[in-house]
Amino acid sequence: LPGSACTGQERLAIHRITEAVLCTRLTIAGIIRFAMHLVQPEYSRFDLEAVRALVADDWPAVNREITLRLSSDVALVNSVAHYIIGSGGKRLRPLITLLSARACGYQGDRHITTAAIIEFIHTATLLHDDVVDASDLRRGQDTANSVFGNEASVLVGDFLYSRAFQMMVQVGQMRIMDVLADATNTIAEGEVLQLMNCNDPDTTEQRYMDVIYRKTARLFEAGAQIGAILATQTRAVEDAFVEYGRQLGLAFQLVDDALDYDAVPGELGKKIGDDLAEGKPTLPLIFALLRGSPRQQLMIRRAIENGGLEEINAIQAAIQSTGALAYTVAKARECANKAKAALERVPDSIFRTALMDLAEFAVERRY
Repeated sequence: LPGSACTGQERLAIHRITEAVLCTRLTIAGIIRFAMHLVQPEYSRFDLEAVRALVADDWPAVNREITLRLSSDVALVNSVAHYIIGSGGKRLRPLITLLSARACGYQGDRHITTAAIIEFIHTATLLHDDVVDASDLRRGQDTANSVFGNEASVLVGDFLYSRAFQMMVQVGQMRIMDVLADATNTIAEGEVLQLMNCNDPDTTEQRYMDVIYRKTARLFEAGAQIGAILATQTRAVEDAFVEYGRQLGLAFQLVDDALDYDAVPGELGKKIGDDLAEGKPTLPLIFALLRGSPRQQLMIRRAIENGGLEEINAIQAAIQSTGALAYTVAKARECANKAKAALERVPDSIFRTALMDLAEFAVERRY
């Protein structure tokens, strides 16, 4: 109001809230929550639920679609699939698809199915990953392979992949099928490349970045791009979402790999040092290996070659003292900034703001 004492941030929040009321079907609770999210101090904890409130109608529809499409007349498929889907997780990938579609002005409902497809592909990779890595803890719970066995986990992962492709056909857009088929293939290549890098202390930063693009960022990229495709946006806008998804996914994985050496186990949802135990040369190790003392270099090389956690405390100390964590997080911040810069080519909206907030969340999170 004229003469009011609102701060610039509060005036921006009022503008965003008005836009939300006029342009969306937010519930009153959703409007209030998003308003609080917009005016919260920068240092306060990111409210992911406030971002989900922007797609208040879409989010439960995606969950219903996931539940419906998980159905199988094979009892073990139902058991394993519902176990892994129901084990929590942030579900950022389908959220990005929903927000991207809305940011592009999409008014249909195919973004619901495509968001569920993205989650199925991601979940299939988790099932296969946990078998390959012999993991027994994910999201703070026993992994599916530790509960149901490796064979069941691999086969149900295959079921989720094939169900995702059935759903792609039903969406009926060749461009979307092309994007998702290519993404799925790229993810599989990334898994193989990571396997090749395991126990190899000579893995370079470039090889590492190639792996995390293929394994993680490619699906973020696809999810964001699909929103633009559904809304039949220009190629320039579509390319902006491709760049956003790629950079967001890279930032997310870089922080994940930093947290493996610098997180509270209860918050992280997995064991500290899991990557080291598996002999994976992630960026904190690669950087520490380059900058460490001869003694530290020998210790880190031996740990990567043999796996295991016998020297985890000394290795964590080396990662800290060489600035490897700071370097990794700085690189993640660089990627997040590129993600936000890409969205400058997209018309302003509450959905674009939420996507930018997710880029911040990817870097600032502790879980």
